Amino acid sequence: MKSIITLPATSAGLAFDGEPSDAELDAIELEMPLIEAERDLLDVEIALLDRPVTELDAQRLRRRRRRVLAARRDLTNRAAARSGGAA
Repeated sequence: MKSIITLPATSAGLAFDGEPSDAELDAIELEMPLIEAERDLLDVEIALLDRPVTELDAQRLRRRRRRVLAARRDLTNRAAARSGGAA
């Protein structure tokens, strides 16, 4: 059986203050349009759970789905442009 070696509590690798790093905050900021679009789509889907879908509801749902797809496309294109590759 192999022994497990523990690092001291003062190790910089274990120092976690519970807050996101600047890089994580930047990534969240970059993905925020997609997050908001997915949230709006979820709101519409929840609203339609307990009632029949009217033509106006179906239009709202299609519009939100297109917004999610556009946000995903934009995020993918931005990531590809940053890495220098094609998506």
